[in-house]
Amino acid sequence: RGNARAQFKLGSMYDIGLGVPQNYVEAVKWWRLAADQGDAFAQLNLGAKYDHGKGVPKDFKEAVKWYRLAAEQGNSFAQEKLAWKHLLGEGVPQDDVLAYVWLNIAASDESTLRRKAAIQQRIQQRDAIARGMTAGQIAKARELARKCAANNFMWCL
Repeated sequence: RGNARAQFKLGSMYDIGLGVPQNYVEAVKWWRLAADQGDAFAQLNLGAKYDHGKGVPKDFKEAVKWYRLAAEQGNSFAQEKLAWKHLLGEGVPQDDVLAYVWLNIAASDESTLRRKAAIQQRIQQRDAIARGMTAGQIAKARELARKCAANNFMWCL
């Protein structure tokens, strides 16, 4: 199993070529070891690699799987990525309500630095989605987001 934090960092080094030759396949290998131990940032990064087909074949369903695992741990970056997958219908059925839910949750995260700008951007994105939704859909999305957050992201669709 190993040390998930060290595996994550080694994967990151291979991803950008810091002290080692850049190698996306190696980055994915190390991130997968960390992700399998529950490291949310490794899960987020694996999702991104599947999303863009770097080091692995492009696979939106696999990207969604990893984004969801990270999002359910409260990772707001993964929550935002998951929102976009629902909005675009990539790897999941297109669903404005779930896109709104995940962006609403991501916009409520104030746990990291430089959040103010990110939160504002997520709110604007969420509100742009809402312009194409009915009042009932918005109410449903807000209720789903509330329940999801209240259950520590473990009851999210």
